[in-house]
Formats: sequence, structure tokens, C-alpha cells
Amino acid sequence: MTIDNDDLINSVIASLGRINAISLDDIPNIDLYMDQLTTFMDERLKRSTRHPDTDKILTKTMINNYAKNDLLPPPIRKKYSKDHIILLIFIYYLKNILSISDIQTLLEPLKERFHVSDDELNLGSIYERAFALQEEELEPVIEDLKKKYERSLETFDDAGLSEEEKKRMQMFSFIVLLSYDVYVKKLLIEKIIDNTMDKESKDKEKPAKEKKKK
Repeated sequence: MTIDNDDLINSVIASLGRINAISLDDIPNIDLYMDQLTTFMDERLKRSTRHPDTDKILTKTMINNYAKNDLLPPPIRKKYSKDHIILLIFIYYLKNILSISDIQTLLEPLKERFHVSDDELNLGSIYERAFALQEEELEPVIEDLKKKYERSLETFDDAGLSEEEKKRMQMFSFIVLLSYDVYVKKLLIEKIIDNTMDKESKDKEKPAKEKKKK
């Protein structure tokens, strides 16, 4: 079977434009029971999974674990609000690259806005701004993918490989480039989270030290 790298990359790039992100207006304004919640998330995010026919977006066990790990406030009378859904969407995207403790740190300021009706800064307005950033980022991501793919085609030209072997190794180069990009960005996110935690710890220590001096 002949590998056609160009067709594969074009297909992948085209699929990025069909990612079924959830806008704020799409999130129900009514509280949902557990089964309704998992059905909603499944219907809206299924296409973003690797194996849409079998992969689970969200299960009862996952939701209970998020609550147990203090990522998600408990349901109110067994129902989940719009704010619950917003936090779950953030968790869904973050869990693929960050640890539970890092997600907990990152979401802590958001949880402080849970069920806050302030029009200026509630979870809905935070999500809406993040959603807008996500849409803005799609085109630059696609352009970056194209550049990395073009760069990978410059590798293994002089390795004396058959055309089929060369295509396989060029695809390997492309995956390595993408993996390094993810690795660096993951390190950057972790460093930012660690520095934020260090600063918050120092800020909490200051009043205690000042009291001792007095």
C-alpha cells in the first residue's frame, strides 16, 4: 500500500476546521441530571475524539472523580448547572496535557466565580472570551502545521531510501516536530503554573511573617 502523505495531511487539516467546539449559547440554561449531562457532552464533543465510535467523552465515574479531586463543585440536588458544564469543558481539554493537580491550580480562580451573577466576570463571560481565543488560534495553527510539514519533506532526501521508505521517514520527522512543539508548550504551561503557585505561597507567608515581627 502506497503512503500518500500529502493527502493524509490535507485530510487532517480539513478535519481541524470541523472541530465541534461548544459555544456559550449552545450550553443549556437549565440544570441537567447526570445522564443528560453525559449525553450533551458526548453529542457535542464526540467528533473530536480519536475513535468516535468507542471513545467516551465523559462518564459518571469521571465526573465523580473530578468532584472528589476538588476540580468540580458537587451537583445541586443531583443536577448540574451551566457553570458545571463550563468547568467540565475546560477539564476535558486540559486533562490531555496536564496533571490533576495542575488543572486544580489552574481552575481555582474560575471556581471562585462559580454561580456568581456578576455580569463583568462570571464563568460564562470567562468561557466566552476563551472560546473567542480558540477560534482566533485555528488559522495560525493550520499555517504552522503546513510549515512543519514542508520542513519534514526536506529530510531523508539523501538517505538512499526507496520512495516508500522516504515517505515513512518524512512522516516520522513531521511527528517528531509536532511532538517537540507539544513538549515545549507543556513545559511552558507547567513553569507558569509553578511560578504562580510560588508567588501565591509567598504572598500568603508575608502577613504571617509581619505578624511575628510585631
